[in-house]
Amino acid sequence: MTVRVRFAPSPTGYLHIGGARTALYSYLFAKANGGKYILRIEDTDLERSKREYEEAQIADLKWMGIEHDEGPDKGGDFGPYRQSERLQIYKDIAWDFVKRGLAYPCFLTSIELERLTEKATSENKDPHAYHGQFRDLDPAQAQKRIDAGEEYVIRFKNPGKTWEFTDLVKGHVKFPENMVGDFVILRANGMPVYNFCCVVDDAKMEMTHVFRAEEHLNNTCRQLMIYDAMGVTPPRFGHVSLLIGHDRQKLSKRHGATSVTQYKDQGYLPAALANYLCLLGWSHPDETDIFDVNELGDKFGYERFSKSSAMYDIAKLNFFNEQWLRKLDDKDIAAGFDRFIPEGSEYHNQDEAWKVKFAGLMKEKIQLFSHINEHLPIFFDAAVDADDQYNEAMGWETTPQIKEYLKAQLADQTTNVTEEQVGEWMNYLKKELKIKGKPLFMGTRVCLTGRAHGPDLKTVVALTPIKIIKERLA
Repeated sequence: MTVRVRFAPSPTGYLHIGGARTALYSYLFAKANGGKYILRIEDTDLERSKREYEEAQIADLKWMGIEHDEGPDKGGDFGPYRQSERLQIYKDIAWDFVKRGLAYPCFLTSIELERLTEKATSENKDPHAYHGQFRDLDPAQAQKRIDAGEEYVIRFKNPGKTWEFTDLVKGHVKFPENMVGDFVILRANGMPVYNFCCVVDDAKMEMTHVFRAEEHLNNTCRQLMIYDAMGVTPPRFGHVSLLIGHDRQKLSKRHGATSVTQYKDQGYLPAALANYLCLLGWSHPDETDIFDVNELGDKFGYERFSKSSAMYDIAKLNFFNEQWLRKLDDKDIAAGFDRFIPEGSEYHNQDEAWKVKFAGLMKEKIQLFSHINEHLPIFFDAAVDADDQYNEAMGWETTPQIKEYLKAQLADQTTNVTEEQVGEWMNYLKKELKIKGKPLFMGTRVCLTGRAHGPDLKTVVALTPIKIIKERLA
């Protein structure tokens, strides 16, 4: 048996971070078992579904390294891979259910249905029971009403039995016999509902495993009924833990960025995001945190999924991004900086060698490419950062001596300072002026950089335009 796992997003918005995690788990499980990972687009919500969202979701998945084997842009033996292109398949199966007595046309209007539901609720009765009003209507009579143009939906008959299954994450799950009533599978406009079409597709596309968020767990009850009616063995389900924020509520916009596109635009690295998402509900067998998800191989399995909700922590994601950023070549870091430093910055006037050296110096000072903007003033702004430590250093009796010496050394210089020059100056100040220790190192730093602390002094000074240094010493 070939393992077949799918990810089936709705193109009604950008790819949610929770959906990205589900896609990642599905992809990794398929690869770990030598199987196929399939992308299916669930676009039956015609009003909200947009092709631009579909394209953006595919682009985001590929950016994260999640490449599907079959899908709307690649084709395959089980297409079409958009539900909007499979409508006749759903209609044929729905009407086959009707012919077999497993489903029926229901002529309740939305207003009547709402009234019945409200009445049942007010009487503390099961509202679903009223939805079966037409379940025993004579088929010929039902057809007459349909031919007369009466609006209807098709409802599936709940066979009235207990449904249970073994979830790959949650373990044994058993649903109450009367958990759902006769539920709609085909709407009045001919469009299928989620719990019907996803089962039809998973069956027709021969899915062997389905991973999704635990909020879909209750949907499984209806879906098991559909599989049974189709005479198909259900796939193995794995309902992974929810992503929650610090308030322990389901992850939403109030917790910050929620789409992959937003994280991509903010400069997060795809390897870092995938690495972090992988650990939100799953643990590495070697108990390691920083790893390339594409190198997991058969180490990835459902046995290490957690049943508990996973807390999404942006500070932790930033830490992961920092670790992955440090793995990059300095040229790649420089290219990343180019994207996030404003066009008008003096940075863009520097040559490639300068940028690469700058990247090597600064890569351990940031967590995101965009953070580099906080560090640019030390290189391109003559203004000083006069905090308490700066003022203290400037107040030492040796600092004016250092400043006057440096001004004299640079009086006629028009080119940037070299690291060797800085070393020579430090040696002179130490040997000839007898300035040592903190007064030497911090005193020289505040004079040349305008700050009490910062990256390696020699490299910073060598990367700072000579005119900026002279302005600070003026």
